[in-house]
Amino acid sequence: MNIIIGLFIIAIGAFCQSSCYVPINKIKDWSWESYWVIQGVFAWLILPFLGALLAVPAGHSLWELFTTEQSFNIWMTIFFGVLWGIGGLTFGLSMRYLGVALGQSIALGTCAGLGTILGPVLLNIFFPDLNALESLTFAVILGVVVTLIGIAIIGIAGSMKAATLSEEEKKAAVKDFNFPKGLAIALLAGFMSGCFNVGLEFGKGINFGELTAPMYRTLPATLLVTLGGFITNAIYCFWQNQKNGTWGDYKKTAVWGNNLLFCLLAGTLWYSQFFGLALGKGFLAESPTLLTLAFCILMALNVVFSNVWGIILKEWKGCSQKTIIVLTIGIVVLVISCFLPQLI
Repeated sequence: MNIIIGLFIIAIGAFCQSSCYVPINKIKDWSWESYWVIQGVFAWLILPFLGALLAVPAGHSLWELFTTEQSFNIWMTIFFGVLWGIGGLTFGLSMRYLGVALGQSIALGTCAGLGTILGPVLLNIFFPDLNALESLTFAVILGVVVTLIGIAIIGIAGSMKAATLSEEEKKAAVKDFNFPKGLAIALLAGFMSGCFNVGLEFGKGINFGELTAPMYRTLPATLLVTLGGFITNAIYCFWQNQKNGTWGDYKKTAVWGNNLLFCLLAGTLWYSQFFGLALGKGFLAESPTLLTLAFCILMALNVVFSNVWGIILKEWKGCSQKTIIVLTIGIVVLVISCFLPQLI
C-alpha cells in the first residue's frame, strides 16, 4: 500500500509540474527573461527554503547542516545545480521550437535516463566505499530502458508530425516549430537537467538522519540544487535584461500584482514535483528498486502529463490518426515503465 501511495504522490507532483507553464500565459507586459527570473525566485529559492525547513527537527537549525564536514558534498550539490540550471534555460527553448508536449517529452526523457544512471556512477567515482553502483540493478536498468523506449516512440510521433503537417499547420500549433533545431536543444536540455538527480545523490546525506522524517530528508539537498540553478538562470536573465533593454519591465507597477500572482503559481506548481518526489520516496523505502528509479518515474510521468496538456492545447491538431496512435503507444509504454520494475 505504501508503494501505491508513494507513486501517487509522485504522480501528483508530475501533474503539477506539467501544468506550471499554463499560468505563465497570464503574465502581462513582461519579457521572457523578466518573468522567468521572478518565477524562479519562488520556484528555486523561497519554496525550496520553506520545504527544507520541514527537515529540521525541533531545537535545531537548518544552518547546522551546512558544516565544514559536509562542505564537499554541499559544494558538489550546488555545482550540479548550476549545471542543471543550464538545462532549465534550454528546456524553455525546446518547448519554443517543439511545443509543450514534444519538447518536454524529449528533454525529460533524456533527463530521466541520464539522471538515474549518472548519480550512482559519479557518486561511486568520488566515494567508492559507498558501493553506489549496487543500486543500478537489472530492474533499475530495465526501468530506464523502457522509459527511453517510450520517449523514443513519442519522438517518432513528433517526427511524423513534422513530416505530415504543412508549414502553416505547424505554425498554428507551435508558432516557432523547428524539429531539427528543437531536437538538438531538447537533448542538451535533457542532458544538463539530469544533473538535478546527480546533485540529489551528492546531497542525500545532508539532513538530521533519524531525527528527520524519511519523506523530508532530501529537501535540504533540493534547496542546494535549486540554489545553484537559480544562480545560472539569474545571471542569464539579467544579462538578457541588459542586452534587450528590458530592465523597465520591473518598473511597470500596474502589472506587478497580476504577474507576481501568476509567477508564484507557476513556481509553486514547478516546485511541487520535487516536493512530491521527496514525500513519495518516503513511502518507497521498502522497494530499493523504486527508490532508485523515483527520479526516472517522475520524469516519465511529467512526459505523460505534458502530452495530455499538448492535446488540450491542440499541439497535435491536424496530425494523422497513425501519428496519434504512435503517440498513445508511447504514453502507455511510459506508464508501464513506472510499474514494470516492481514486478520483476
